[in-house]
Amino acid sequence: MAQQEKPQKPSEGADQDADNVKKNRIQVSNTKKPLFFYVNLAKRFMQQYEEVELSALGMAISTVVTVVEILKNNGLASVKKIYTSTIDIGDEARGQTVQKAKMEIIVTKSNQFDELMASNNPEDNGQYEQ
Repeated sequence: MAQQEKPQKPSEGADQDADNVKKNRIQVSNTKKPLFFYVNLAKRFMQQYEEVELSALGMAISTVVTVVEILKNNGLASVKKIYTSTIDIGDEARGQTVQKAKMEIIVTKSNQFDELMASNNPEDNGQYEQ
C-alpha cells in the first residue's frame, strides 16, 4: 500500500477515500463460506472501522442482503448506501464475456454497537453461551 504512504496532494482526496473504502470491503460469496462467517467478519470490521462495504456478484447478492439484514435486526448497523451495477466478466471456458449483477452495501456502526458487542462477548463476563 505504497500509495497511502506518499504525501497527499489536494487533488488526491477522492483517491484516498477510494483506498479507504477498499480496505474496509468484504466480498461475499454464497459458496465459499457459511452465512454467519460473513456476519461475524462484518462485526469484526465494524470494531475497527466506522463503515464497512459488503459486496457481492450474481447469486451471492441474496447472501449479502441477508448478512446486512441480520446486522440491522440485531441493532448493530444501519445502511448508508446501496449501489447496484452490471459488470462484464470474462468466461474463459466459452471465450466470451458474461454480464453479472453486482451489489455493494455500505453499512455504518449503530450508536449501540459497542454496547451490544460488549454485552454479547462471553469473555467479558466469564460465561459462554450454549
